[in-house]
Amino acid sequence: MGSEAAFEIGAWVVYPSHGVGRLDGVDSFEIEGKIVEFFVITFQKNKLVLKLPVNKAIESGLRKVTSKKNMEAALSILLQKTKKRRLMWSKRAQEYESKINSGDPVAIAEVIRELYKGSGDVVQSFSERQIYQHALERLAREISVVDEIDEDAAIKKLENILQAA
Repeated sequence: MGSEAAFEIGAWVVYPSHGVGRLDGVDSFEIEGKIVEFFVITFQKNKLVLKLPVNKAIESGLRKVTSKKNMEAALSILLQKTKKRRLMWSKRAQEYESKINSGDPVAIAEVIRELYKGSGDVVQSFSERQIYQHALERLAREISVVDEIDEDAAIKKLENILQAA
């Protein structure tokens, strides 16, 4: 039960493909004659409850919310200039979704930076806007927990950084 000790009940955690959730408890179920313990993680925004086997938590990518220092490093990515990429949109879209689902704040910030269109830039396609919005919301949820602000304020913080770049 080393995984159980690493995570505290009531703490915010990040599950790569769903983002930030609250670890609400541990449930036990009998499966094929064995007692298996599951973390119960609630994702309020998605109205989702995930039951994750405790012994698979680390392997599945479950982690504690990042530190302020690591979040600052992720946000610094937003200030860097993007490089023009010549990949077809379908390949880039797959890459972006993969980065978002990694749960890594730095990778998500890279997606936001690459898809951000300032007021004078070219119009985004529908799928670009969708992926951008997904990345923005995913990073904002983690910022809101790290900075102890609401999600709208976290989105505003991200937008201000992008506009300043």
